[in-house]
Amino acid sequence: MADQPSSGSPSAWRFARASRVHVVIDAAPYFALMQQALLRARQRIMMIGWDFDTRIHLGQGRRWWSKPDRLEQPARLGPFMIWLVKRTRGLQVRVLKWNFGALKFIFRGSMILDLFRWWRNPSIDFKFDSAHPLGCSHHQKVIVIDDRFAVCGGIDMTGYRWDTPEHREGDLRRRMPFSPKVFAPWHDLSLLVEGEVAGVLAELGRERWAQSGAPPLEPCEPQITSPWPHNLKPDFTDVEVGIARTRSAWNGISEVREVEALFLEHIRRAKRFIYAESQYFASRTVAEAIAERVSEPDPPEIVLINPLTAEGWLEVVAMDGARVRLAHAIAERDHRQRFRIYVPRNAAGTPIYVHSKMMIVDDEVLRIGSANMNNRSLGLDSECDLFIDAARPGNGHARPGITRVRHALLAEHLGLPRREVAAALERDPSMLALIDNAPRRGKFLEPFALRALTETERAVADHALFDPERPEELFEPFSKRRGLFRRGSFLRRPRLEGLK
Repeated sequence: MADQPSSGSPSAWRFARASRVHVVIDAAPYFALMQQALLRARQRIMMIGWDFDTRIHLGQGRRWWSKPDRLEQPARLGPFMIWLVKRTRGLQVRVLKWNFGALKFIFRGSMILDLFRWWRNPSIDFKFDSAHPLGCSHHQKVIVIDDRFAVCGGIDMTGYRWDTPEHREGDLRRRMPFSPKVFAPWHDLSLLVEGEVAGVLAELGRERWAQSGAPPLEPCEPQITSPWPHNLKPDFTDVEVGIARTRSAWNGISEVREVEALFLEHIRRAKRFIYAESQYFASRTVAEAIAERVSEPDPPEIVLINPLTAEGWLEVVAMDGARVRLAHAIAERDHRQRFRIYVPRNAAGTPIYVHSKMMIVDDEVLRIGSANMNNRSLGLDSECDLFIDAARPGNGHARPGITRVRHALLAEHLGLPRREVAAALERDPSMLALIDNAPRRGKFLEPFALRALTETERAVADHALFDPERPEELFEPFSKRRGLFRRGSFLRRPRLEGLK
């Protein structure tokens, strides 16, 4: 069982080898690659996620308006899974989704019909995950195929995620089925892995499946063929991958805070720079670690890519105010102005929503997963991050690949060719200089502007009312032992009127 770390480190549960690893940037290529991998499944598809929407289109195949053809694969996720298990004898599909929001299915039209058809098929089992304390969530995004291939990251197989790296304005493909509305540009990341590490993620998935109350699953039988998508060139080969988790204590299951420990470890080890992307920046623990680093005589550069604002009214209330307060507190110590938050915009100036959760440290560490830089991801919700550490034995060959990933992300956000980004950083390794001097020929990164907060917003942010660090803090919202500027915190409360 996966209750205790077996790596000997508080910041990692396990380390395992991967024969191939690929970083998928944005959901358009992700959905297409996952369709290819699903088509190669032979024994079991395990989908463990925050949300699933059977209406989404994966990639190639028959659309809903096409003439029925039993031999042609459907493009939509719901019918595709039915078609897949009928085509592949003995294939099992196990889907586990966070239980909150189950009633949303009523408003998702054809999804009710899809789930009914899944329920009728003995090869498909769909369950809701409620194995967590009140107020917590199951936030992992893990898919495992045949215990040989897996994906872990920030991309959910749900609506409003599909987008290309170009993030074009008004892209008509960025719509949900049966809807004329084009949703906003969306940026995301996930990591595809093959080999032993996929088997470890399968173990994690089987444990979560059993904790949800479902019958236990046996491991898949070893097989020669791999679900790795045909012709997909890996970014890394024969590399060790670490796994870090977050999990609240529940029903006799112990608390796990490896994700938090890994954030602190990576921030503290940086010598030259940190490049990170996160949906939120609201964690006191992470902000304190950054503040300590920028207080040093010669601190590393820290570039953080964030969305302009959170999505949903509750997230806006909980996260946006905390980001402003923490950014101000860090700025008081940032004597060299090495910490910057940027918001990506497309060529039309529209903000691109950042849903990715990743970090690169000194081109030596690459980390991608489901955990954000907020309190929930560090202590409440179930999370899973994967990371490659080039400093570990046998991983030295991973450094050039990590550099290429960083260049690719900066190139996407700045609307520049990768070779131009690589050449500019060769001349001057400062990412801050690159971003500030980049020509605005298309997409660009805009410095995040700290706005004034109302008294209510400051109170909500300072007490972390909707983003507590532990489940029990949900029931003691105004305790002095909690909050962004709790007693004993390295960050002192900003008092200047201008910093409100």
